[in-house]
Amino acid sequence: MFKRILSKYLLLWLVLVCVLGFFWKRLFGASAPDPFTLNGNQMATLISLTMLAVGSLLPPDEVKGVAKNWPKILGGTFVQYVSMPLLAFCVAKAFHLTGGYFIGVMLAGCVPGAMASNVLTLTARGNVSYSVGLTTSATLLSPFVVPGTLWLFFRDHNVDVDFLSVMINLLLTVVLPVVVGFTLSSTSKLWRKYSDVFAEIAANIAIIWIISAVVANNGEKIADLKLSTITAIVILNILGYLAGYWGGAALKLTPGMRRALTIEVGMQNAGLGTTLATIFFKDQPEAALICASYTFECMATGVILAQCFRIAAERAERRSAAESVSENA
Repeated sequence: MFKRILSKYLLLWLVLVCVLGFFWKRLFGASAPDPFTLNGNQMATLISLTMLAVGSLLPPDEVKGVAKNWPKILGGTFVQYVSMPLLAFCVAKAFHLTGGYFIGVMLAGCVPGAMASNVLTLTARGNVSYSVGLTTSATLLSPFVVPGTLWLFFRDHNVDVDFLSVMINLLLTVVLPVVVGFTLSSTSKLWRKYSDVFAEIAANIAIIWIISAVVANNGEKIADLKLSTITAIVILNILGYLAGYWGGAALKLTPGMRRALTIEVGMQNAGLGTTLATIFFKDQPEAALICASYTFECMATGVILAQCFRIAAERAERRSAAESVSENA
């Protein structure tokens, strides 16, 4: 019951907890314990918990399907890892973003897809197996693609990226927990049993906690966010959806797969981006704030887009059924 309510109203819970984090010190005073004060290592631990949950929930049959459909999955991953960094760079340039704002937009564009995309693909009547395959592929490739992409786009902007440190961090906090979670779930019936009940809850709570901590510790900067910066985030998200949809058309995917790719590309794992910003760009707090803001925005648009896809799919099914009845009459 709690899992269904948490998942269905994830955006609402995210807003409520962020508001609580924002006003925590005002309500309870600076001397009270603050659960929203998290450092980079604590955020990395929460991300690892999220990815452990993702790995624990991966169905073995769908993982085998990834191997069988690898050309389409790699094609979709290619669309994501090429289009989003390029779009992020173009948007940042178009809006003249600099410093932490530029870094934040680029991080949001370079990280892999999020687990929420799998849930929303189900709502959108998309191909969930393909969505899981895309998330898995992008996650496993992230330690190599993300630092390389950041280095490529940051090298002319006086932003230092420790390629090896970012790669090791992603391997330890993203890939390893997924592998461990999947292995435990595949070999232990007891682990699988409890994962089915608690893994999604733990993952959602961890992401909400990370984003709310960034909001709580950057309250003044939130008020200073310019309309142009918010607009840039929204445009990047919308362009991501369009890139996924057109990329799916270019790959000649089925409608269900195309819906999955659309949601996967637009909904980046900005929670991971927030953690990377906190660890590697401590002197640019705006970077984490931009990633946290992107999470808010893409959750909202993702829910709306999934509902629109669902309505369109149901209409198409009714139309097809009516035509079938007419032909048989």
